[in-house]
Amino acid sequence: MSDILIVGIAGGSGSGKTTLTDNLLERFRDKVSIVHHDNYYRAHDDLTYEERTKLNYDCPEAFENEMMVEHMQLLRQGRSIHCPVYDFTVHNRSSEIVVIEPRHVILVEGILIFAEQALLDLMDIKVFVDTDADIRLARRVLRDVEERRRTVRSVVDQWQATVKPMYEMYVEPSKKKADIIIPEGGQNPVALDLLVGRIERHLAVNA
Repeated sequence: MSDILIVGIAGGSGSGKTTLTDNLLERFRDKVSIVHHDNYYRAHDDLTYEERTKLNYDCPEAFENEMMVEHMQLLRQGRSIHCPVYDFTVHNRSSEIVVIEPRHVILVEGILIFAEQALLDLMDIKVFVDTDADIRLARRVLRDVEERRRTVRSVVDQWQATVKPMYEMYVEPSKKKADIIIPEGGQNPVALDLLVGRIERHLAVNA
């Protein structure tokens, strides 16, 4: 399927990537597929839970990017993939998989997807969601406490220990690789309309 359009959506934790992605999924429904970088965190079955909580999950090495690249290539060829599923409550890959079918548009979402050249090379459009750090931290605290059963202290400690410094080392510099920079992500209707229009044109050509 040489007519597949791959759209990469990157940005810091809590920047609004998920809101933007959800808006696109709601708009295009079964015409698009989505691949989340988070699901490609490396498995650490050899470590205890306590040991896993101390790992750095905010650097490129935390991900099994080689598997994700292979999966993206398969989708580009029109073949379905068995995507791993990551369980944030135990800091490890689960035993589940999700089957992702190729579509004319593939959304690739993740904090560090622009920091991996092999992934970048597969993207046709690169979007960076840019949001102030205080907003991102507040969103992350709410999400991790409500959805991942974390304590506020553990979220803030992780932010200071790895999230913030790794953002400054890897994520912020990767912004220069973006084709489009969207302030506030899904909360920016003008930028969303522009991206929707680009996807609609691609779908119309390949209808």
